[in-house]
Amino acid sequence: MGNNHQSEKLQRGLDNRHIQLIALGGAIGVGLFYGSSAAIQMAGPAIMVSYLIGGLVIFIIMRALGEMAVDLPVSGSFSSYANRYIGPFAGYLSGWTYWFMWLVAGMAEITVVGVYVNYWFPDIPQWLTALAVLVVITMVNLANVKAFGEFEFWFALIKVVAIIGMILVGVGIIFFGIGNGGQPVGLAHLWTHGGFMPNGVKGILMSLVFVTFSFGGVELVGITAGEAKNPQKSIPSAINSVVWRILIFYVGALGIMMTLYPWNEVGTKGSPFVLIFDKVGIPGAAHIINFVVLTAALSAFNSGLFSSGRMLHNLSLQNNGPKYFGKLTKNGSPVRGILFTSSLLLLAVLLNYIVPEKVFMYISSVATVAVITSWAVILIAQLKFRQSKTKKEIEKLAFKLPLYPISSYLALTFLALVIILMAFIEEMRIALVVAPIWFTILYFGYKMIKKFD
Repeated sequence: MGNNHQSEKLQRGLDNRHIQLIALGGAIGVGLFYGSSAAIQMAGPAIMVSYLIGGLVIFIIMRALGEMAVDLPVSGSFSSYANRYIGPFAGYLSGWTYWFMWLVAGMAEITVVGVYVNYWFPDIPQWLTALAVLVVITMVNLANVKAFGEFEFWFALIKVVAIIGMILVGVGIIFFGIGNGGQPVGLAHLWTHGGFMPNGVKGILMSLVFVTFSFGGVELVGITAGEAKNPQKSIPSAINSVVWRILIFYVGALGIMMTLYPWNEVGTKGSPFVLIFDKVGIPGAAHIINFVVLTAALSAFNSGLFSSGRMLHNLSLQNNGPKYFGKLTKNGSPVRGILFTSSLLLLAVLLNYIVPEKVFMYISSVATVAVITSWAVILIAQLKFRQSKTKKEIEKLAFKLPLYPISSYLALTFLALVIILMAFIEEMRIALVVAPIWFTILYFGYKMIKKFD
């Protein structure tokens, strides 16, 4: 029981409202506000179809995780399940890769913060903003889990309210011409610029890579809900609702965006959201949206630092990482893991100093591979989990994955497809080089750890 007791100390301060919004906040990061430009350029208005396909796959993955989490609510989430059902190496690989994903995603988030601050203060260098953000968020995470939970709750709430507001304002402009001199914009933009699928099926396929990246973070539910007060109730509700909410936000927000603005003009200059409100002429709206996007990036970064510190702590409990990370402060914060991750994030500050233009693309490509690895591990662990059960035990499962095992294999096929597609996108290819190197390093690291065990 030692393990569980130690992790309980980590998470006492998180209520159900925190868990729900942490899950939402983790997934609605820069992917929607910043990364969506690239995806729209590929698929045009059909990007909404890409998000529906991606959303369906995410739902399967989350239900696979939920099935195990309700049956066995442990700390460490899928890294623990991998350890238990696939083998110790899988637990080690998925835990460290997930930590790596948040490290890399954190780099993407602080990069983007610099871009948005530049909107107001063009003279402040991007690397300086990145550094300031890193210091502040690290302090929040070191305080205690309650401080983190509150900070995240309000930050995520700002994003959620803003997206709902944007959808409502957009609907007003489209159908009633509010802010557009009473002239309804109508829906014509969705098909007049080369059709609904301007780049055909190929465009939809290519955009799936970006869609996958933007969904990264939903599995945070597993990390927070692993020690929820009432897992039988809170995990199913969190999983079922988060997927629907994200779909409404992504498909809704992007649909509005492309109805108001020809898809081929949704530029890479700043956020597409800012462009919309500038065009419509709502005074100060661009500043409001810029503020929202800034908090979105900060909140996703905050979630990331939280999970990475936590994953390092769990790896040390599983004997899959240095014992050094197992120590908690008096207020239950895995301080060593947080500081270790923060110190590595200084690399992002350096990258912003050297190559500010390319940083976001490079980083998101590497994060996509890490996300896919974590999700594949969840699906494989769930397949093994089912195989380890008797017929009677399977009947008793409280939160079963629908259409098992077809759904599991479909989701795994989708993930394989995304990896193949990455080879066709120039900026993404770097990830296919980085990934094998990362896995090789992990493999030798694992051999070393087991040698000293």
